[in-house]
Amino acid sequence: MSEFEPKIITILCNWCTYGAADLAGVSRFQYPPNIRVIRVPCSGRVSPKMILSAFHNGADGIWISGCHPGDCHYITGNYYARRKFMLLKNFLEYNGIEQGRIHFSWISSAEGVKFAEVARDVVESVRKLGPAKYFIKKEFIDSNLCNCLNTDNNPDKNILEEQAA
Repeated sequence: MSEFEPKIITILCNWCTYGAADLAGVSRFQYPPNIRVIRVPCSGRVSPKMILSAFHNGADGIWISGCHPGDCHYITGNYYARRKFMLLKNFLEYNGIEQGRIHFSWISSAEGVKFAEVARDVVESVRKLGPAKYFIKKEFIDSNLCNCLNTDNNPDKNILEEQAA
């Protein structure tokens, strides 16, 4: 059996952490290929809906990173992000998402080494937890509903046929 490889959605601030990811790549710092990067203008613009959607669509972990507090290109964006993240983290833990599935960090554009280190830490943390089990979209199959819709005994089907005639 092969070792579990997590899918990690990484949401990066355009002005700082995305620059650090670029620096890490140009400098050939090694980090796992498990992360899928989404670039946003500011970490303060990350909506809780984005995070829930990522878990819903099969992400095993999420990493959000932006500018250091006080160094935001948009002045206070990362302060808003920090508040949002704390509330969201508590909400996710309350709903059964393990603590190590969501990560937040502050990395400036000159910290390529730190980006690679945090990427390795995030991937390893999520790998230890295994595949995510909550909020994953599942196909809805209800055999009773299917049988009801396909039979001639369906009263709704008869009503619809009478209305059409």
